[in-house]
Amino acid sequence: MTIKFELLKKSKESQARLGRLYTSHGEIETPIFMPVGTQATVKTMSPRELKEIGSQIILSNTYHLYLRPGHELVKEAGGLHSFMNWNLPILTDSGGFQVFSLAKLREINDNGVTFRSHIDGSKHVFTPEKSMEIQMALGSDIAMAFDECAPYPCSYEETRKAMERTTRWAERCLEFHNHPYQVVFGIIQGGTYKDLRIQSSKELSSLDFPGYGIGGLSVGEPKSLMYEILDEMMPYVPDNKPRYLMGVGSPDCLVEGVLRGIDMFDCVLPTRIARNGTVMTSRGKLVIRNAQYARDFSPIDPECDCYACKNFSRAYIRHLLKADEVLGIRLTTIHNLSYLINLMKDIREAIKNDRLIDFTKNFYEKYNS
Repeated sequence: MTIKFELLKKSKESQARLGRLYTSHGEIETPIFMPVGTQATVKTMSPRELKEIGSQIILSNTYHLYLRPGHELVKEAGGLHSFMNWNLPILTDSGGFQVFSLAKLREINDNGVTFRSHIDGSKHVFTPEKSMEIQMALGSDIAMAFDECAPYPCSYEETRKAMERTTRWAERCLEFHNHPYQVVFGIIQGGTYKDLRIQSSKELSSLDFPGYGIGGLSVGEPKSLMYEILDEMMPYVPDNKPRYLMGVGSPDCLVEGVLRGIDMFDCVLPTRIARNGTVMTSRGKLVIRNAQYARDFSPIDPECDCYACKNFSRAYIRHLLKADEVLGIRLTTIHNLSYLINLMKDIREAIKNDRLIDFTKNFYEKYNS
């Protein structure tokens, strides 16, 4: 088995969809938020804990695992699933975003990207074929095509060149890839230029990938502009394939993405801000490190039933964070991921019952309070 996407229901009120994605390592109910495990681990979380909070699929990073410990070592261990003891689906990104955002002294041409490691300065070359080779060795269920992510802001001409190169690279990824149970998703680019986004959507759709990522958004542009781009391009993204908005993870963006027909999301945001003492709640973000919570003995979010909220107070978690105790960031991470996973579960239920608009209204009334 490779992958199959079943569209279960379309919202009567918006472009939202209810779906089920079948992979070799299990089924995924969509819309879904996917926790990010950059280094083959979701920071501070064990696989058992991820399952306990309802994670259906996680991400790992091609660039980082290539540099350390090396994809051949992971392959020798039996692939990522065996290496990290995770028997549910895994998606690996292509490494493209990291090459362009982290690598030192990079040089790009039509063949690929030459770059120096951010770890030790060593020189490496990523091509579409190399990205596929690494991801096949990692053995994820879903691999992403190697793309060029234009920064924001970026000129029209530079964005157009990056988009056209992404299409050529996507063709090479498909031609090279031959893993028995792994599939490749294409990535739509085009920056914040609506005509380029539509062109990229059409070109990638013609290649008939089993799923489509939308890259190059949530990279610094205003949220309102991201929503405008999605509104313009989504009619050109295949309706019968999963649609994945890459790198988006704030609660309001998840709601808005679902309303526009997005099925899959990922982001390091919930785990990153957790380590800084910030938590997501039904009433917006809360910086639990702040002095005002020193004697607050209520849970992080009274509406949340995660392990952290059921057992510990804001005051105690704040104490742990101020004392640099690891349990503090474990609890904030458990809460943030639980919050987003449960938010998506509630969204799926709202789509199922044709009440997504009411759900969205109630969400914002609380979230903006």
